[in-house]
Amino acid sequence: MRRIKKAALALCVQTALFSHLALAQDANDVEADEAAGLEKITVTAQKRVQNIQEVPISVAALTPKQLETMGSSAMDIRFLSARVPSLLIESSFGRTFPRFYIRGLGNTDFDLLASQPVSLVYDNVVLENSLTKGFPMFDLERVEVLRGPQGTLFGRNTPAGIIKVDSVKPSQEFDAHVNFSLGSYGTTDLDVAIGGSITDELSGRISILKQDRDDYIDNVAPGFEEEDQLGGFDEFAGRVQLLWEPTEEFSALFNYHFRDAEADARIFRANIIQPGTNKLVDGFDFETVAQDAALRNQQEVDTEGYSLELEMDLGDYTLTSVSGYESAEIFSVGDIDGGYGAAFLPTGGGPGFIPFPSETGARMPDHSQFTQEVRLATNELGQLDYQVGFFYFKEDLTIENLSFDTLGGGVQNGISRQQMETTAWAIFGSADYEYSDRMTITAGLRYSNDDREWDGELVQSPFGAPSFTAQADVDDSQVSWDLSATYEYTEDTNVYARIARGYRAPSIQGRNLLFSGQPTTADSETMVSIETGFKSEVWDNRARINGAVFYYTVSDQQLTAVGGAENTAQLLNADESVGSGFEFDAEILVTDNLTVFAGLSYNNTELNDATLSVDPCGANCTVTDPLNADGRALIDGNPLPNAPEWIGNISARYTKELGPGNMFLSTDWAYRSSVNFLLYESEEFRGDALLEGGMRFGYEWFTDSADFEVAVFGRNILGEEKLTGVIDFNNLTGFVNEPTFWGIEFRSSFY
Repeated sequence: MRRIKKAALALCVQTALFSHLALAQDANDVEADEAAGLEKITVTAQKRVQNIQEVPISVAALTPKQLETMGSSAMDIRFLSARVPSLLIESSFGRTFPRFYIRGLGNTDFDLLASQPVSLVYDNVVLENSLTKGFPMFDLERVEVLRGPQGTLFGRNTPAGIIKVDSVKPSQEFDAHVNFSLGSYGTTDLDVAIGGSITDELSGRISILKQDRDDYIDNVAPGFEEEDQLGGFDEFAGRVQLLWEPTEEFSALFNYHFRDAEADARIFRANIIQPGTNKLVDGFDFETVAQDAALRNQQEVDTEGYSLELEMDLGDYTLTSVSGYESAEIFSVGDIDGGYGAAFLPTGGGPGFIPFPSETGARMPDHSQFTQEVRLATNELGQLDYQVGFFYFKEDLTIENLSFDTLGGGVQNGISRQQMETTAWAIFGSADYEYSDRMTITAGLRYSNDDREWDGELVQSPFGAPSFTAQADVDDSQVSWDLSATYEYTEDTNVYARIARGYRAPSIQGRNLLFSGQPTTADSETMVSIETGFKSEVWDNRARINGAVFYYTVSDQQLTAVGGAENTAQLLNADESVGSGFEFDAEILVTDNLTVFAGLSYNNTELNDATLSVDPCGANCTVTDPLNADGRALIDGNPLPNAPEWIGNISARYTKELGPGNMFLSTDWAYRSSVNFLLYESEEFRGDALLEGGMRFGYEWFTDSADFEVAVFGRNILGEEKLTGVIDFNNLTGFVNEPTFWGIEFRSSFY
């Protein structure tokens, strides 16, 4: 009842706000100063170029300038976390394998087979495996965050939403840039791109990213002491694009991209949580660890992909084909217990109580993904426009879960191998009907078929168990749909309502093979979401304010119970989870020299399953959930993991003309409220509210053929030190946010 009241209150506030703004705009007959106003933002949320204000979806778009500012310090894709209302991103793998959450819905599973309810679409190709989702973000045209089910046009594994990334495309016009930064811990970040005409019909673009950081974390474990042993990375990525336009009616865009990365795996720290609280221990230091396996900590990632996008203008229709191929490899090893030694040894262990050592890894030697989409769309025929299409997906992969004998010098003592083949296809259609001059109705329908075949083998057990093989198959067919209406409330304000259904395909989890377990499976999860919102441009186009309020239910939600005293990974289906909340996005041109972006979201989530239980921690933690007769924690009524109730962000940029250019000062801040890291609740395994801020001060100047910028910048300038994730099976192990970072940067653009 409290959740429904909050949602209703948010709806009333939203309605009153946009009504006040819109009516005030109509009543304002005073001419404003001659100002350019805000630039129009176009998005492709419905697979065609549209003004963001006309799309009946809660969508946020980030501009290249915003992305440049937030991504300073050679950050990976996680820099987007909490920079958009209702969006959180985290990873227990380090700079790769990001896990996305929108409106509180995501997946905490770190297995290389795990699926997510948030999809990443990069240059119109869906990246299914979470390893491929870590592809760096550089030379970008825009990033869109679509909140809520996107099952009609984007299909499987999108019940929470999608993140859509579009790189800058080739054109006949010459342009290039060279951006370089140098910062804390010997970090360098070089981003270079050049594009333009090759012939009258052929354009090209090459984009390169090179990021490096020195090791800066000292290992202080007795007998394993070494300065500057961990924390570094070496990232190299690139993209080559060719655009062929032999006629005005036909174009072919070829895209090749690659990534070659070496880094440390996620750095776990033993017993950094004070028992009975979620506070870091006294004397915590970002720049020290105490591990006996730090020397072997490593992560190597290689990915590459190709895509070909063909487009033919047939007059009243446009025919589009998008073919994509992706492959990825990884080898990753980390000290999971986060400490040294063990309590049963004569020399003991530490820091704190270490019941047993744990050093594990993962390898994906083979992976391939092929996608094909063909769609036919009308070209503004009039009252009715539509698009229809076919989609095909095929993925084959092999993964190996590894264990190592830490006390024996890191010798491999366990390996299990899993192979999975996924085949999916779908047919879909969507239509826009102009019911009147002021109202448009959009409806969509998609039929999807999914099939997964899995084979597993325990090759070597760390406990001497006999080898064995196992098989599992899952398949399902689902119908996704959406129905929305957009109404032009005033000339500057649209209101909309939307109901949509999406799903996540059935899953298989086989990581337990390493410990002589059997695979587990989960049925498809489905979501039905209802939302209503407004999109307004007010104050003579100097302010853009959008808002939405929503309510959703998830049936058979897929959950992964990871860790616990038994240290297992088990797939579960919860009967139901529910969520409700609201989102606001705003962009305001306060003066011609000051622009402010702001966002706020509230998300309330709750699991509803009276009998569902999970294995609680094996560490010395304080479980606050009731326990059943088997000692398992009952999780009914708990919030979803990594689902903060509040996310807020604000950024501002001020410029002042000075000489041939502008002096500028910008700042950006992101806040997320406290989160529960696991399915069960405990005092220790939850994260406090986190506020991280950045700043940038510099000078930009312009010539007839080039723009230049030099700046100093800082990230996490308040020096926040907070938990961002935990390991619960061994001790009070956790990992933390990025430390404070300062740097200088030079940027140049040529045209």
